[in-house]
Amino acid sequence: MAAYIVRRVIQTVFVVFIVSFIAFMIIHLIPGDPVITMLGLEATQEQIDILRAELWLDRPMMVQYGHWLGNVLLRFDFGKSIMYREDVSGLIAKRLPISLYLAGCALLISTVLGVTAGIICAIRRGGLLDQVITVCATLGVATPQFWIGILLIYGVGLKLGWLPIQGWTSPLDDFVLGIRKSIMPIFCLSIVGVASLARQTRSVMLEVIQQDYIRTAWAKGLRERVVVLRHALKNALIPIVTLLGLRLRMVFGGAVLIESVFNIPGLGRFMVRSIFVRDFINVQASVLMMAIFIAFANLAVDISYAYLDPRIRYE
Repeated sequence: MAAYIVRRVIQTVFVVFIVSFIAFMIIHLIPGDPVITMLGLEATQEQIDILRAELWLDRPMMVQYGHWLGNVLLRFDFGKSIMYREDVSGLIAKRLPISLYLAGCALLISTVLGVTAGIICAIRRGGLLDQVITVCATLGVATPQFWIGILLIYGVGLKLGWLPIQGWTSPLDDFVLGIRKSIMPIFCLSIVGVASLARQTRSVMLEVIQQDYIRTAWAKGLRERVVVLRHALKNALIPIVTLLGLRLRMVFGGAVLIESVFNIPGLGRFMVRSIFVRDFINVQASVLMMAIFIAFANLAVDISYAYLDPRIRYE
């Protein structure tokens, strides 16, 4: 087990380095000059050269990458934001908890509701509830998250006035207001996850409950809850856990749009604004932080495979 975990950790670190390199190169290939953006069109050539040297933009690309990565690894220093004129580490520290809160709540809700709905559909296959959930799941997968957000803002926020339509308040500062402002964004982030997990769980559970050992469990007279949760669900979890790892990546990707729609000052909206003004330092740091969380979430998924199916440890 230890050797398996070590191999996966090494692979995860390697993936993070690759993602950081690709993100760095892509950002620097985007048209436009961040120095001109920062100083304005009235800047003299001398001012441009001085700032370019200060940002290391006058050096070869690989030297720039090595300098940036060295500062990140040794001092956790992502550099100074061009747009905010502040340390990027502090800017991310303010925004990352917001995105993690939204992503965590959305992932938890989508997991509980999606897996539960999928189990119900599999056990009551062909029934009215199965048909209704299947149709709703298909619609949920096919509907864009940002469009759902716009409809909620118009209907629930503007027309009915039930919930605030934008902004962010931490539940630690004002619990009631924080929850009310979180409901619509979390709903938008979780709806696709609920739908996809329900479809996946239904499909896998239908296959598992037809196995011989499940028929044997039924023949022994075990209760339905015991057969489903103890025998069927555990053997159906590997595809579901795989989808959960993918869902975290999609939740972070969806947060980029949802935070912009609801004007939430999270990491996703921070990255979008930085792209528009070509603040490459912010974008590099944001992409790297998202990559780290997603990579280690996938690492947790890989380790859970070994727990669910011990044969994987020896492959």
